[in-house]
Amino acid sequence: MMQYYNEWSWIFQIIFLVLFIVIFFYNQRIQLWMMQKQIEVAVRELEQMTKEGKDVLVKLINERGKPKEDPRPILNSLLDFFTVQPVDLDPAGIIYRLEHILDVRKSRWEQHVKQIAPAASRDVAANIEGTIEATSAVNMIFKIVRHYLLLGKKTKSLILIMQIQMQLPLIMQIAKAIFKALKSFSQGIPIGDSIGPLVVTTLVHDYKKQSPPKITRDYTKDITLYEMEIEGRNVFIIRATGPGATVGKPGEAIKKLVEEKEGKIARLIMVDAGLKLEGEKTGTVIEGVGAVIGGPGVEKYKIEESAGVKYSVPMDGIVIEEGQEDAYGTMVKDLVKSVPKAIEKIKNAILTRTVEGDNVIIAGIGNCCGIGD
Repeated sequence: MMQYYNEWSWIFQIIFLVLFIVIFFYNQRIQLWMMQKQIEVAVRELEQMTKEGKDVLVKLINERGKPKEDPRPILNSLLDFFTVQPVDLDPAGIIYRLEHILDVRKSRWEQHVKQIAPAASRDVAANIEGTIEATSAVNMIFKIVRHYLLLGKKTKSLILIMQIQMQLPLIMQIAKAIFKALKSFSQGIPIGDSIGPLVVTTLVHDYKKQSPPKITRDYTKDITLYEMEIEGRNVFIIRATGPGATVGKPGEAIKKLVEEKEGKIARLIMVDAGLKLEGEKTGTVIEGVGAVIGGPGVEKYKIEESAGVKYSVPMDGIVIEEGQEDAYGTMVKDLVKSVPKAIEKIKNAILTRTVEGDNVIIAGIGNCCGIGD
């Protein structure tokens, strides 16, 4: 019995010694291999998302756009479309240079969508454009992750592989959120970022029996203006023109309206979605001051320059908190439930910070996908 035990003891010691030597000399390579496998799984998933996005796009264009030829070649070129940011070494005038580049980019995208989907209506064309944007974003994430994976393999760099592997959970969260948006755009379903337009549209419906609104479509490009009376105030409500997936230029619209009224605006109230912190509840409505609007900064600059600096219009911000996956994905019940709460805060701002006869601007900021009049 003792001899049998000694034999197994020697075997275990040899196995342990071999494992120790392997781990001691090949520890980094083992780590590198394991990280590579995790990234490879993510790359395959991202590649599948991109493929599905292309299939959704082609199906949408064929069904709603009635193309005269196969749209795939143009779509493939659009997925790699790039925009060069203006030089910022001399920041003077950079906002207007950036706006010019964004306008040219928007025009190019609209031309391409018209070319591949000639029968699409304005709203459907906007949804196709939004779907292409989302597919392009997923495709870019896929290509960047694959780039660092292949570069890490080529150079056998643990640091490169480690950097991408540590960020992988956040990268995949963003990619999956954008992929949800892709499907929502293609179906014309409201997304989380549509909450701002939904709030102001609900406000219009709440008061339209008492004061039928005067509606001006294309007040500025892709922006609709509602003029009506709310609680004895002259209220001007601004939102993107839906139900297509448009954002418009709310900053341009607010600037134009403030100039037309010669700065005689008692209050500017803006409603938008905002990213929540982990642990906070989706649909929480919070208040603050300032121009609550995301994006590259062009529209925010116009609002601050005209309403803020030139005419000193007080600006109130109402934000509905949501996670990144909620902002891109189909609008969830908690966000819909937040609409009455946001409207109550708007009413409170009107009643407590303005007087009867005042001019008030209310802007619902966000993508109008699925949000009609």
